Amino acid sequence: MTARIVITGIGAVTPVGSTIDETWQSLLAGRSGLGPITLFDPARIGCTVAAEVKGFDAEAQFGRREARKMDRVSALSLHAAREAYANAGSPVVEPSRAGVVFGTAVGGMQMVIDQAAILAERPDRLSPHFLPNFLVDTPTSYIATDLQLRGPNFAVVSACATGAHAIGVAGEMLRRGEADVILAGGADAGVIEVLLAGFTVMKALGTPRPGEELTTSSRPFDVTRNGFVLGEGAVVLVLERLDDALARGAEPIAELLGYGASNDAFHIAAPHPEGVGVIEMMRAALDRTGVRPEEVGYVNAHGTSTPLNDPAETSAIRAVFGSHADRLPVSSTKSMTGHLLGAAGALETAVCALALRDGIVPPTINLREADPECDLDYVAEGARRIPDLEVALSNSMGLGGHNGCTVLRRHR
Repeated sequence: MTARIVITGIGAVTPVGSTIDETWQSLLAGRSGLGPITLFDPARIGCTVAAEVKGFDAEAQFGRREARKMDRVSALSLHAAREAYANAGSPVVEPSRAGVVFGTAVGGMQMVIDQAAILAERPDRLSPHFLPNFLVDTPTSYIATDLQLRGPNFAVVSACATGAHAIGVAGEMLRRGEADVILAGGADAGVIEVLLAGFTVMKALGTPRPGEELTTSSRPFDVTRNGFVLGEGAVVLVLERLDDALARGAEPIAELLGYGASNDAFHIAAPHPEGVGVIEMMRAALDRTGVRPEEVGYVNAHGTSTPLNDPAETSAIRAVFGSHADRLPVSSTKSMTGHLLGAAGALETAVCALALRDGIVPPTINLREADPECDLDYVAEGARRIPDLEVALSNSMGLGGHNGCTVLRRHR
């Protein structure tokens, strides 16, 4: 019999909360995490809005000496991992049977920029901590060392699908018996001048409605949408087999049924206009998990608020779910959090888990007039109670055509 995999703990630090509970309550309340950029002076790049983590103090958590070694992405990751592990009841297993499968899209980019500036002026002042602290797998090492997890440990990197892929891979490893507990998820600290400048010249970033607050800059599926808002954060899920979780008295949050993955093989930056890869991804996920399309009761969409992504994803959902798409609630929490890059799929999988646990789904805010090509039920009126919600699906789509989809069931 195939092992059942459950989520027993979640940790998060996001633009709308410093914990998973605060994040979840903010999303249900339709609270936006978008605002002015404060992490650097954005005057020269033509972008003023981002979704920053507020009030995060790495030195207060890890001490000044350790915090100075870390890039922000590692500090955010370790914060979320500690919360997830504690929320799971700090499962006691043989350390070699506890692992980390975790990813980031860009890694410690700010550390690279800072050290490159030092190299240009004072090569003798280059930090000896530089090389081991900017790599995309550095957060996995911090998590493993801090929690003494000596099992399988590696980074998954697939742009904005990173978090979803990390969770899906971790679940399959647990089914195969390669570990007993795995911390999985993603992080990014991408509110960085060069990254925002790059997205600006690509004309990918959203701006607020004329005369309105910055919080309206991300408006998925709206006819006036004009781009995404870059965010930052980290989300970690604790995964284990159901029998093991119940044996130690843990209360599962939701069951991870499986995942699907694909590539558009179309364009390095644009989605396939007909959503071919996304269709194949969702169908692969449903086939792998044995879930019929009509059983899915909620989709957390990738929903970036870009002109190309939203209609392509809408078209793909219609192709997969057929007439059931007309009865299927779909929402984009990126309307509140912005796009967390490597953390996006992890956060949105966590949202699905909590929606299943609590029987309520978060809204898509800022949606006033849907694009005629975006004709699904986007839960625009506020959080919606669905007490009989049984199955939820989370979509992720990344630069390079990477697609990842997780499927979850309510624990019962």
